Amino acid sequence: MAARSLEIGPAGIRAARTIEILRTERGLAQRELAARVTALGRPMSNTMLSRIERAQRRCDIDDLVAIAQALHVPVPALLPGPATA
Repeated sequence: MAARSLEIGPAGIRAARTIEILRTERGLAQRELAARVTALGRPMSNTMLSRIERAQRRCDIDDLVAIAQALHVPVPALLPGPATA
């Protein structure tokens, strides 16, 4: 059985960029957002968050929900809309 690719696709890349944009708009350092996510019960280091934002680490649904809560936005706000041409 062939190994499944862990490559992050276009939707994941756009979600990662959205997380970074919202974090910086709120004036939060990666360390601060990671601490908020951890306080919500989803342990996350600033290294993990950095790798998510750089699309070097997959963001699973539990991470996504906790990040949205920590940023005080609904989960769909982190999800990319239709790609623009």
